[in-house]
Amino acid sequence: MNSALIQLLVLGAIAVFLILKLKSVLGTRDGFERPKKPIGTPAEAAPEPARRDLRVIEGGPDHDIVDHVPAGSAAATALTAMKKAEPEFSATEFLNGARGAYEWILMAFEKGRMDEIVPFLSKEVYDSFQSVVDAREREGLTIDATFVGLRELTLQDATFNPATNEAEITVRFVAELTSVVRNRLGEIVEGSETEVKRQRDVWTFARRLGSEDPNWQLVATGE
Repeated sequence: MNSALIQLLVLGAIAVFLILKLKSVLGTRDGFERPKKPIGTPAEAAPEPARRDLRVIEGGPDHDIVDHVPAGSAAATALTAMKKAEPEFSATEFLNGARGAYEWILMAFEKGRMDEIVPFLSKEVYDSFQSVVDAREREGLTIDATFVGLRELTLQDATFNPATNEAEITVRFVAELTSVVRNRLGEIVEGSETEVKRQRDVWTFARRLGSEDPNWQLVATGE
């Protein structure tokens, strides 16, 4: 047997070995794998993703109202009337605006910057706030306050006069802030720069619905 024939047989044996080895590797399944369906078997329909039913049930509760006040209460009736007078009105959006207005008005008052909030206060509230600011200035006192955050925001009451379209909404705020009072020498005479204190306020905002002015005015304050 010549050497050429021997080489050919060796190469053939190597080729057969490689083919068998490759077949054994490709046929190996590692881990879980869904078995293939036989040809001609209809593909399994993919399950539809879960969808939230967003349909509004006519006559159902208005969560923009009942999420904030008890259903059937006088406040709920007033809020419903507000929506009829001004369809764009939303109690939730009102509260979001009240959140920002509270911090802005409170900090402007604490720091004596009354000119910034004049358009958003009724004359009575403005006069009351300004008298306190004037008294502090006469005594040479200044307040250094920092708003930390709002812990509570609750729609407490609502009234509506359909004859005048006058709407009033009362909101209870519980805020956290740091506040110090300094005298003319800059000495702290009250409060602490590090102690966070809690402040509670009940504010009433008013607006004539349907008017071009979208701003609510602060018309009453309490605790």
